[in-house]
Amino acid sequence: MHTAHADAARTLSVCASAEDRLPAWLPLSAVTDAAERLDGHIVRTPLLHAPALDRDLWLKAETFQATGAFKERGALNRLLRLTRLERSGGVVAMSAGNHAQGVALHARRLGVKAVIVMPETAPRCKVERTAALGAEVVLFGSNVGDAKVKALELAAERRLTFLHPYDDPDVIAGQGTIGLEVLADRPDVETLVVPVGGGGLLAGIAAAVKAGKPSARVIGVRLAKRGGPTLADGINVHALGKLPQEIVATLVDALVEVEEGEIAAAMRALHGSFGVVAEGAGAAAVAAVLSGKLGKTGRTVAVLSGRNVDGDTLARTLAAA
Repeated sequence: MHTAHADAARTLSVCASAEDRLPAWLPLSAVTDAAERLDGHIVRTPLLHAPALDRDLWLKAETFQATGAFKERGALNRLLRLTRLERSGGVVAMSAGNHAQGVALHARRLGVKAVIVMPETAPRCKVERTAALGAEVVLFGSNVGDAKVKALELAAERRLTFLHPYDDPDVIAGQGTIGLEVLADRPDVETLVVPVGGGGLLAGIAAAVKAGKPSARVIGVRLAKRGGPTLADGINVHALGKLPQEIVATLVDALVEVEEGEIAAAMRALHGSFGVVAEGAGAAAVAAVLSGKLGKTGRTVAVLSGRNVDGDTLARTLAAA
């Protein structure tokens, strides 16, 4: 005989079993604690219904963060977890741009010295904004891998604490707060679609969502051709980080890949049909939805992860329609 209590107990047991699948270094409490830490210091971004793009599509608009991207969440959570000694010594990070701005903004607010190593190929707008936020910017190498080598050198030379953009439990927990917000605003969500570079965003969201609603599908969207010039510099990463891979392997339902042309088309669709500017990486989840690669997804939330694209690149992309 079904009762409300029995249904509730069954739901709790399902949620508990899903939470048991989280690794020891990322319990659900790490994400909920991060949400408390970040409250009032980052934007609680809205879910925007986008029926012009797809009848059952909502956009999690991380483009409304102060630095224009979700990376602030993980960066701030990591900064707030520094010891007093680490804070006084300063931090160093490598980034194609959005982690750089998140670290720079909140390090300045907390009175922490920040050095950011960025590839020489990083978008000009991201380099300029990172410097304007008070960080020391070092341009080095042609990709984020090169920048990481330099950042680790500087960490050793100057005794700085290295803040990894995605292979870090505190960063992943910070990104996971997006999943908590989606479930709070749209508890009937059936599919979440998330851009993937190093995997910190996907791992955090998957952990939060699967613990709260195991039946929801979580799909990651990668760049098909990684390593060369691309509109999607933010996800132009060869391989997932070690920690994100651990979660992706157990909690993510699928990984799909999008081509450069599909990303450009999504940027145009977001701008033309919805009035939203998204950088290439930021539009990747929408690109997967619009390209039909996901099949039937039901009530879907696509994460718009960032808006930071050079004006001339955006103009060229929009004009190419």
